Amino acid sequence: MPGRFLVMEGIDGSGKSSQVERLHHWLPRSRLMPAGAKLLVTREPGGTPLGEQLRPILFNRQLTVHSRAELLLFAADRAQHVEDCIRPALNAGHWVVSDRFSGSTVAYQGYGRGCDLELIHTLEQMATGGLTPDLTLWLDLPPQRARTRKPPTHQDRFEGAGLEFMQRVADGFQQLAVERDWWRIPAGQPCAAVEAAIQDAIRRTFTV
Repeated sequence: MPGRFLVMEGIDGSGKSSQVERLHHWLPRSRLMPAGAKLLVTREPGGTPLGEQLRPILFNRQLTVHSRAELLLFAADRAQHVEDCIRPALNAGHWVVSDRFSGSTVAYQGYGRGCDLELIHTLEQMATGGLTPDLTLWLDLPPQRARTRKPPTHQDRFEGAGLEFMQRVADGFQQLAVERDWWRIPAGQPCAAVEAAIQDAIRRTFTV
């Protein structure tokens, strides 16, 4: 049986990373994964030695990175991530959960930075080799609410780009959710309610 690929998307402060960690504990005990399948939890940027080297560069508030250069760095990270990490795991029948994937590039570099969407889609196909998630969970939270979850002194280069930027990103995610049939999770609920909604979405998607 082929593996399954799940992705968690959303703006900074939506609670993605916390919910990915909860999935890390729940999925292997959910009885949804077939016998012998392992769970790989990964992230973008990151997930590979190259990605972990690129991550601090991309998030460093002290660096000025041109929007096209930023776009290409994310594409390079994704290409390495897919070939070295995600695709081999799926081919072996394992399940993969990724904190962000190609949708984040469309939302942040496309809608947020204003990079050409046609170029982004071309790079997406090159970087992923046509790989698409089996399920994308979108944590929907208003940017005004998200920004209260992290003090300004601890914000990275994207979080510190301002509320107008993050609103454009949020609008991009909303558009992508419609276009790509993502599962919307209202992320303003208590953490346990968000977790329950995520588990319900996964059960509905993968229970035969």
